[in-house]
This record gives sequence, structure tokens and C-alpha cells, in this order.
Amino acid sequence: MTDSYTPPKVWTQKGANGGRFANINKPTSGAQYDRDRPVGKHPLQLYSLATPNGQKVTILLEELLAAGHDAEYDAWLINIGEGDQFASGFVEVNPNSKIPALMDHTANPPQRVFESGSILLYLAEKYGAFLPKDPAGRTETLNWLFWQMGSGPYVGGGFGHFYAYAPEKLEYPIDRFTMEVKRQLHLLDQRLAENRFVAGEEYTIADMAIWPWYGGLVAGRMYGDAATFLDVESYPNVKRWHDEIMARPAVRRGIMVNKTSGDPSQQLHERHDASDFETRTQDKLSAE
Repeated sequence: MTDSYTPPKVWTQKGANGGRFANINKPTSGAQYDRDRPVGKHPLQLYSLATPNGQKVTILLEELLAAGHDAEYDAWLINIGEGDQFASGFVEVNPNSKIPALMDHTANPPQRVFESGSILLYLAEKYGAFLPKDPAGRTETLNWLFWQMGSGPYVGGGFGHFYAYAPEKLEYPIDRFTMEVKRQLHLLDQRLAENRFVAGEEYTIADMAIWPWYGGLVAGRMYGDAATFLDVESYPNVKRWHDEIMARPAVRRGIMVNKTSGDPSQQLHERHDASDFETRTQDKLSAE
């Protein structure tokens, strides 16, 4: 443990706080420079990155297309490490400067939608899909959707930051956030012991919201060796649920969109047509 910290009367920023992403963290909001956002040929324009929050939306869009809905979209890469989220064009879509953000050009005037949970709900209602129509099923789906929106920051901003990204390992915050993440995983494991999917027997936007975060944890895709540290083998029902959803072709496509790390054959930096998964992955572009 380090020496205890006594906060000042009034906090002031003293340069970068260290750790990954420190260079883009500021205590102010709003655009930091002018740059127009691109607009493609499809009615739905997504501005995102393949973080768990970004994957929620691309999974839903690919599932909508697979189910036969007219949900074609352009997905533009927003590289948060380079500060793309602070460009004036992006801030017009999301004043909070976070991905994902969506513009629906079928609306007049075009409708902006930001916050991943809001985008999932907007698209599910727009297309009448992946959200039960009966009041009980709809409410249970929204229960779990909003559970994820409230719980996710403990996984990413809490556990993920202090375990993997902070400039030094501190026992207290790691223990504090690990305890909460394991509680959440236990809750999901209990729920999935009695239900095929999170909201019941039907695959919904609640699964699409929760799967990239908690499925990613139990599959070992997040925060280095976090899966071992969290003892994810003790959550077999979450692992079963992860594997069933991972087997869906639309999910496998969705997690490729706006992806910039890992296997180049699984990276589709931008998505403008269904054929891009076959012709525009990063391995193929690098070979041209």
C-alpha cells in the first residue's frame, strides 16, 4: 500500500494522471477541434470502436440484417486513443464524447442517438425486434439492459482500470472492484442457471448489452489474465451462455466491426457493405 492521500480542499488537475488513456482524459467536455464527420450511403450512420460498448450496437445491427430487416448501415471508426471523439462532427452526435453514437437519416430531421443502451432500445423499437412485445417480457428485458448500463462501469472504469491500466497496482481499489465484479458474475450465473438467456428463453437486446462485457471476461478476452484472477471457471452458466451467443454468425460479424486489434483477419476497421467482411478485412487490405 502507498502512503495515504489527503485530498485538497479544491481539486485541480496536475498534468496527466498516468495509465493508459491518460493523454485523452480531461475534466472538461465539448469539441476540442473542428472536423466534419463522414456520412455514407446508408440511412444508419454509426460512429464507433469495437470496445464492449461499441460491440453491443454492431451485434444488434448484424442480427437485424440476419433476421431480414432493412437495417443497412455504415460504421465509421472513431479511434479514441487518437482523440477522434473530440472532433466537432462527432460531438454534434454525442456531446458526451463517448462511443458509440448513431445518426438515423430516415428521420426528418436526422435523429441522433447516443449511449449504447439508448441505441439498442431505439433500434429494437424501430424494427420491432429483439425486444418482447408482451409487457412482462419487455420489462424484464429492460430490467437487465439497465442493470448492465449501471453495472458496466464497475467492470471497465473500476476493475479494468485498476487491474490492467493504472500506472501502479493498488490493493484497495483492485480488491474493491474485484469483489463487485465477482458479485455481478455470480448474479448472472445464478440467473442463467434457470434461464437460457438473461431475460428468459428469448434472445434479446439485454443479452447483446451484457455479453460483450461479461462474456468477454469469462472467455478471457479482457484485461490480460483477468479470467484467471477472477476464477471464471466458477461461473459455468455464464460460460455456457457466452459460447451459445458466440456461435451466432451475426455476433461473430458484429464484433469484427471497427476492430483495430488482434488477428487482422478479424478486423474490419470500417463497414459499408455486407461484402466487406469477405473483402475489406485488414489482412486483405494489407495484402493489396
